[in-house]
Amino acid sequence: MAVIRNFFNEDKHLQQVLKKHLEPDFYEWAERELTEFGERCANEIDERAVHTDREGQPKLIKFNKMGEDISEVWVNEGYKKTVEETYNRGIVGYVHKEIPDLGRKGNYLYSYAQGYLLSQSEPGFYCPVTLTMATAYLLEHYADQHVKERFLPHVISTGEVELFEGATFLTERQGGSDVGANETKAIPNSDGRTFLLTGEKYFASNAGQCGVAMVLARMEGASKGTKGLSLFAVPWKKEDGSGKLNGIEIRRLKDKLGVRAVPSAEVLFDAAEGYLVGEPSKGIYYMMEALNLSRVCNAIASIGIMQRAYSEARNYAISRVAFGDQLINFPMIRESLVDMAVKQEVETSACFELVSLFDRVMRKAEEISEEEVVLNRLLIALLKKETAEQSVHFSHEAIEIHGGNGFIEDFVTPRLLRDAQVLTVWEGTANILGMEVLRLMGRFKVQRIFIDSMRNRLSAMASLDISFKEPVEKALVSLQELCDFTSSCSSDLQTVYSKKIASLMVKIFESVVALEGAYTGDAREKAKAELFMQKTWLESDLWFDKENKKLKYFDLIVNWEVSTVGVE
Repeated sequence: MAVIRNFFNEDKHLQQVLKKHLEPDFYEWAERELTEFGERCANEIDERAVHTDREGQPKLIKFNKMGEDISEVWVNEGYKKTVEETYNRGIVGYVHKEIPDLGRKGNYLYSYAQGYLLSQSEPGFYCPVTLTMATAYLLEHYADQHVKERFLPHVISTGEVELFEGATFLTERQGGSDVGANETKAIPNSDGRTFLLTGEKYFASNAGQCGVAMVLARMEGASKGTKGLSLFAVPWKKEDGSGKLNGIEIRRLKDKLGVRAVPSAEVLFDAAEGYLVGEPSKGIYYMMEALNLSRVCNAIASIGIMQRAYSEARNYAISRVAFGDQLINFPMIRESLVDMAVKQEVETSACFELVSLFDRVMRKAEEISEEEVVLNRLLIALLKKETAEQSVHFSHEAIEIHGGNGFIEDFVTPRLLRDAQVLTVWEGTANILGMEVLRLMGRFKVQRIFIDSMRNRLSAMASLDISFKEPVEKALVSLQELCDFTSSCSSDLQTVYSKKIASLMVKIFESVVALEGAYTGDAREKAKAELFMQKTWLESDLWFDKENKKLKYFDLIVNWEVSTVGVE
């Protein structure tokens, strides 16, 4: 009889993280919900994901039998069930409305915990969820009352009304990441309420499945560049009940390397009716807030893939026998698993610390400071970059441990690698994120805020062994020197150092997170911090661990067993 897996029950570290950040009554409710969802993600949702990836990919039905352009996107029945089940659990809705069992509104922490579990089985579908989250945020915060009432109840539906999935359409063929080059036009409609949009969006994800799309377009007379863009809510179909498309055509679906569950398309607007959201020519500012939300989702999807890659590698190493023994008994395999477990857990802790801050920033909490708002933007850029790159690395490592089987589509590992690769591109490449760090340095002196914050946190761990903290303190000095040097360079040359600054910052931040775990006194957290610091600051081809600490702490880290060898 097959063992029923559960992504939540199997993840003791996630449970610890959520207990830390959620209030006790909220966690008690969330634990029950996530236990159910974790079982569904590990089984039925995962099985549907395999079918969607292999045989049931979205298909464009361009014309009906009468030759009329209907630009309909077909998705399989299993995918539809995953859509219904996931949204009805409040992954979007409970951020914006009351959870009936608790009598209060949910938060991003719970939503991202759901996204973390979902991404272990279907990161392709987490993309439409992300777009719907962004759409809900933009409608709630910037749409006028009429537009909000028209769309928001559907976008945050948990089953009580028809669901409208969302989408955010930015990218155009001539611009790509250069959104200021966008050419889509918006002219006032004769009804005095709406605008007519005409133009093309070249990489429009969730096309054909969304009920409403948030679209950037340029109104007549608006200035060139990003500052001339306005934001519009564009329903996919006409609002007259005819079921016809709202001046929208899909040219083709993209044939992507991975995340095949989400239909990404080239979309044409031909006098599509849309509602202005917010003030004219401020669309880019609104969309950048939504982009930060999407970048956090990207990081959550990445650590979800990292966790799935690690758990698959560990389970395979336990079950696979080679050369007369289980793989997991070979020292090289043990070392790889310890590296994966430590990095994944520290990165997950770092991400959910960010989510806790992000939640307060997005709710515009009264106690939030300007420095915290800036630090939030910085951490989003840092962790989006780092987690995406690590998701690719972890997928590779899992394939390596599986050997030849890891390259076979019967196993999940090839799909993990294909799905992970896009996470380095979506919501900003490493170069774009490096530019974000430079902007924050130039406008807000974010390096000072970051360095002061890290030093304060190190100082708060007064009784922690100085040898633990020393590498981070030295790195902070190096970071200050690098930032000072970069600031003295020409603007073009500064970009050369931006990714180096980002990489050093994320190492420092994650090290502080790991050390704070050790400071609790928990033996496993201390061992984890010791190994993380070793991997981050010491290991190189010229250095080797004479004590074999990774093997020494294997049972403590990988098996969560009390070690017979004390932690130093």
